[in-house]
Order: sequence, then C-alpha cells, then structure tokens
Amino acid sequence: MTNRTIQGITEKELVSLLRQREKRGFTLLYDNYSSALYGIIRKIVRSEELAQDVMQDAFVKIWRGIDSYDASKGTLFTWILNVARNTAIDRVRTQEFKQTVGAQSLNTPSPHLEGIAATHQSVDHIGLEKVLPMLRPEHQEIIDYVYFRGYTQTEVAESLGMPLGTVKTRVRMAIDHLRKILK
Repeated sequence: MTNRTIQGITEKELVSLLRQREKRGFTLLYDNYSSALYGIIRKIVRSEELAQDVMQDAFVKIWRGIDSYDASKGTLFTWILNVARNTAIDRVRTQEFKQTVGAQSLNTPSPHLEGIAATHQSVDHIGLEKVLPMLRPEHQEIIDYVYFRGYTQTEVAESLGMPLGTVKTRVRMAIDHLRKILK
C-alpha cells in the first residue's frame, strides 16, 4: 500500500473507512477515483448510458468487495481499476449488451487507439498516456484491443487476421516494454 494521501487521509485509512462501511470513505473514493474509472469504462462499453450503469455496478462491487482487497498485491487504485474494468468487460460480453448495442462484429475495422482522448484523464492517472506512444504501433494496437476493449487474445487474432502466436508474442513484448518504461 502506498503512502498516498487523499484529502488528508492515507490510502490505508481510506481502506479502513471503506471496510467499516463509513459513508465518508465511499464519498472520498468516489470523488477521487470516479473520473478515472469512468474513462476506462466508457472506453470499453462505448456507450454513455451503459457506461453510467456499469460505473454504478462497479462501485457497488467495490463497496461490497472491499474486504477482498489485499494491499500486498497492489495499490487501492489498481484494485478498483481492475474491478471497474472487469465489470465493463463482463457487461460487453453479456447477451443484454449484444441486444442493446446491436451485436457489433469483432471484424469491424477501427483505427488503433480510437477515442484515446476520451480517456485522457484516466489514462494519464495510471501513467499510460505518456508511455503508449513509446510503444511500436503494433504494440499500441494490441494494448488497445486487450486492455481497453477487453478482447481475448483469440478475439484479437480473429479481428486483426493474424496468427494467435503472433498476438501472444506482441502482448508479451508490449507488456515487457511497458514494464521497462514504467520502472
């Protein structure tokens, strides 16, 4: 856990407030992290209305699941970001989403990193905005599909028309490069 302070309290104190089900803890969490989470959710679900719904679901999961947060495995922000991201990806994969949005094909061409400006604040908050351009274009595209869109590696291979082994190699290389940059 970091020594980061949020409106005068440490991250550890914030987690404690959340575990005690203190309204102040939730308010601090929402006020300080909602815009970053919303940016990631919006990027994944691609619908304003659905993003708001997923955001609410994500915060309910965070509130109910705070006892499963383990500071030894990462920061609070990383944990809540993963909860929000997974909630959005789950929603995208549900039948309800496919009916609501119209079952958009995975083979629909889209420019790489489409809409990255919409997540400016959230991406900047986790430090990716400055490092994504440092990756090779094919690695940027892979990170976009896997991380922001929630595609599996198999879905990426099908969508981009490339062998699964190539996708796996590019994902590994992109992650390795990001690790080096972020150290």
